[in-house]
Amino acid sequence: METNYWKLTNNQLKDCEAIDEAATMLINGEVVAFPTETVYGLGANATDHDAVNKIFQAKGRPQDNPLIAHVSDRVQMEKLVGPWPGYVDNLIEAFTPGPLTFVLPSNGICATNVTAGLSTIGVRIPSHPVAQQLLKACQLPIAAPSANLSGKPSPTTANHVFADLNGRISGIVDGGPTGVGLESTVIDCTQEIPVILRPGGITQEQIEKVTGVVMTDPALANQSDKPKSPGMKYRHYSPEVPLWIIDGSLKRMQQEITGQKETGNRVGLIASNHIVDKLVADEAIALGENLSEIAANLYHALRTFKQSNVDIIICEAFPEKGIGQAVMNRLKKAASNYIYRD
Repeated sequence: METNYWKLTNNQLKDCEAIDEAATMLINGEVVAFPTETVYGLGANATDHDAVNKIFQAKGRPQDNPLIAHVSDRVQMEKLVGPWPGYVDNLIEAFTPGPLTFVLPSNGICATNVTAGLSTIGVRIPSHPVAQQLLKACQLPIAAPSANLSGKPSPTTANHVFADLNGRISGIVDGGPTGVGLESTVIDCTQEIPVILRPGGITQEQIEKVTGVVMTDPALANQSDKPKSPGMKYRHYSPEVPLWIIDGSLKRMQQEITGQKETGNRVGLIASNHIVDKLVADEAIALGENLSEIAANLYHALRTFKQSNVDIIICEAFPEKGIGQAVMNRLKKAASNYIYRD
């Protein structure tokens, strides 16, 4: 399959031929990757079972893992779901368009392979201008998981998508690097109290300011239940080589690095700027000064380390506050070992 590639800039979005071509592909049942403010998504017409099935085929994604339907606005969102609790109106006003996915009762408009046979559906309104233009151009709900091979780190640039899916999908819309760098927060809004199913770009603290109370699903990592949200059941985000998270002192981290090097392993390091400056490894990637920068750069770092360069990655454990909760959620799913504080 030939994969079309369109490179855009923000000043090219009005009356954009590339957007129209990508929208036509989506209308005709093809799959197209496009940027959102979180990560790149792999889109297909959410009402077309056969089109959605192409997403699973391209990614190698398990069919019992539900997808998120992306829409351009609240009006389009209302067409896909049943009645919702009053607090949803407040969340829509506060956080949309943006990186928040609402799990709501499905009215059956979207294909069953979008919902994985559940009675609920995840819907979100992305804020990225390319995503907005594409959704308006095709006038369809677009099912769009991350545009990567299943289990690998999510893509935050079009180059990441090309590396994984060139020849497997119909098109890639290159709108530049994404912003947040981690997938959307998923919140179950089917009960009187909202429940966070997946931490992401909108933090628990931000949601609490709007709803007053929000719960976090204790079954986030439960492997036995049928997942209500993407990212709840399967291992994700894995780099090419083993990833170890070290929750300990600088001395403890250096001991692990040195110990690995003494066995002949080449060691990669992922950490915040001030930690990277104080440790010695074969290769190191500094993620940034704060948790927002760390979140934005995490997936690129996980993709950068290759088997040809390192044998193991040592990663700092970050504070699980604010967006740090989402960072650690992704790292724990990617890691093969977690060494707790000494």
